Amino acid sequence: MHRMTLSRPDDYEGWRDGARAAALAGVAADAIVWQVEGEGVDLFGGAGDPLPPPRLAPFAVSKRFLDLAETVVLHRDPERFALLYAMLLRLRDEPAAIADEADPLRRRLEQLAKEVRRDIHKMRAFVRFREIDGAYVAWFEPDHHIVRANAGFFARRFATMRWSILTPELSIHWDGGSLREGPGATRADAPAGDPVEALWKGYYASIFNPARLKVGTMLKEMPRKYWANMPETALIPELVAGAQARETRMVERIVPRAQATGNAGKAWEALREEAAHCTRCDLYRCATRTVFGEGPVDADLMIVGEQPGDQEDLAGKPFVGPAGRMLDEALEAAGVDRARTYVTNAVKHFKFEPRGKRRIHAKPNAGEIKACRWWIDQERAIVAPRRIVMLGTTAIHSLLGKATTLSSVRGRALELPDGGLARATIHPSFLLRMPDKARAEEEYAMFVRDLKAAAE
Repeated sequence: MHRMTLSRPDDYEGWRDGARAAALAGVAADAIVWQVEGEGVDLFGGAGDPLPPPRLAPFAVSKRFLDLAETVVLHRDPERFALLYAMLLRLRDEPAAIADEADPLRRRLEQLAKEVRRDIHKMRAFVRFREIDGAYVAWFEPDHHIVRANAGFFARRFATMRWSILTPELSIHWDGGSLREGPGATRADAPAGDPVEALWKGYYASIFNPARLKVGTMLKEMPRKYWANMPETALIPELVAGAQARETRMVERIVPRAQATGNAGKAWEALREEAAHCTRCDLYRCATRTVFGEGPVDADLMIVGEQPGDQEDLAGKPFVGPAGRMLDEALEAAGVDRARTYVTNAVKHFKFEPRGKRRIHAKPNAGEIKACRWWIDQERAIVAPRRIVMLGTTAIHSLLGKATTLSSVRGRALELPDGGLARATIHPSFLLRMPDKARAEEEYAMFVRDLKAAAE
């Protein structure tokens, strides 16, 4: 019997090197014991027999299998290394087996990988940092050996912070320039709270939508085991218990809008600050800044455009360039006070193509619209406008959740998928690009009528 000892539970490189050597030596899957150094050592097993010299020709496996193996190694299943080696031997003789979805071994490996990916997602979603003397510390209990694999995500996401994530097996620390590992910790080593949590709880309570509450789905996506790490979860029992009453009040609108402005204002400020550091898509890499929405947080009317333009990107405010001036003129003609209107964009960063010293507008793609939809959804949850105007097809795509032509929806009130009414019209930049003056005047008149219909 041969014994393969790996240096740590997530030692993918060690497994890969050992599996390659064993496969070339023709060693059967049931002739190897895989173990992690210091874990479950067989006191009577000895070092095992040495591997025989290679006797088979080298062979290649697909990147698909290597990626699968790199993920499965992070699972806690003690059989993961043996299962992967058995799959490797099968692929040596049947390379197409990696695509056989009916194969029990492949299905089991895919299930292990799925559980690892889910755990990685949970860590990214539910880690909550708390401040101690200028540094930030979080406690997390992963189901699998994902901490090292996830460290790079947090280093990129919180690159300017000094932070530590403590877990029972090991801890990772970021000093603003490099990552280092430390020993495992206990929950008592992490702080219990910090002053920022009150603001975060206010924001969470403000965006809680009782009309969309599904307790079963919530618990599936946010299991109770993570609640102890998250300050907002202390609010959940009360929010759930009062959901029906709050939903009734929302429907009947018997709570004066001004009464909610205080909390909504704090929530909006927190949301804008968070959006300033958005990296949900690659547009942030070239844009000057995030251009967030602007206007009263209790506005009855919300106007959603496409994205900031060159002047908006430099100023950090929506609709301040030529299209903004055209919008202001049309709003005035429609009898709409822009000062009482919340104005924002479906995409928060300027997408452009450089041409010499100029930056030419480029249309956002579906992935960028989807990545930015989270922000517009939060703005709508806080402002809670009674009516929404969608300017152009990008705004229509964002709010309706699918690509839709303007001609198919213009001129009628639309019920949005998650509630609320909206109307679609042209983007004011369309008027600026029209060479035919007579046609431009017709379109402008229609634009004003659309705005007036939405306001009424």
